[in-house]
Amino acid sequence: MPLDFEEFTLAAATADLGEEPAAREHADCVEFRMDLADGDPLEQLADYDGELPLLVTNRPEWEGGEAADEGRIEALESAIEHDAVGAVDVELATLAEGDGHDLVETATRRGVSVVVSTHDFEGTPPRAELDRLLTRAGEVGDVAKLAVTAEDREDTLALLAATHAHASDGAKVATMAMGEAGSHTRAVAPVYGSKIGYAPVVPERATAPGQFDLATLRRLVDRLV
Repeated sequence: MPLDFEEFTLAAATADLGEEPAAREHADCVEFRMDLADGDPLEQLADYDGELPLLVTNRPEWEGGEAADEGRIEALESAIEHDAVGAVDVELATLAEGDGHDLVETATRRGVSVVVSTHDFEGTPPRAELDRLLTRAGEVGDVAKLAVTAEDREDTLALLAATHAHASDGAKVATMAMGEAGSHTRAVAPVYGSKIGYAPVVPERATAPGQFDLATLRRLVDRLV
């Protein structure tokens, strides 16, 4: 199931693919958080017969997830063999360390889009660093994803300005500011060109700070974009 992110794509985030039917009304795809799954996530993938395409993520502990480093990339390589998987997420830091390049090559060969992501849980870097991160991620992947933590409106303005600049140059970006001060960017960033939004299928199991519930984010984006 291809995911090209030419248009805004709302991803329903979950660690349980059994929740996919509940996401169909509002979501365009499901982000399957393999690192948060109970049991073997590859078994869930093998049994998946849902309607929505999948974006698979196996986030490491050092970037806000729960996956140990050992076997993490290999699990993603196995995951993209499933026909339902239309995109895979890999961290920019992972690629910078020399890991994950075979995953990117295999995904490209299979027609699976690659989202190259960076998450900053401490704050929002200066504008020049935001631009550098988006540029580097876009050089490797199909979509450059950048999630920062906003302390105030100046942080959110810097992120939105970077989003607009890169999207205007033809880059596919996915941006958001985490935390209370940045929660509105999840609805507003698509106005400036962000191509992916994330919302939990079950609000009580949000996978990042400041996420809206799925129905709310769908409604907001549809009214604004």
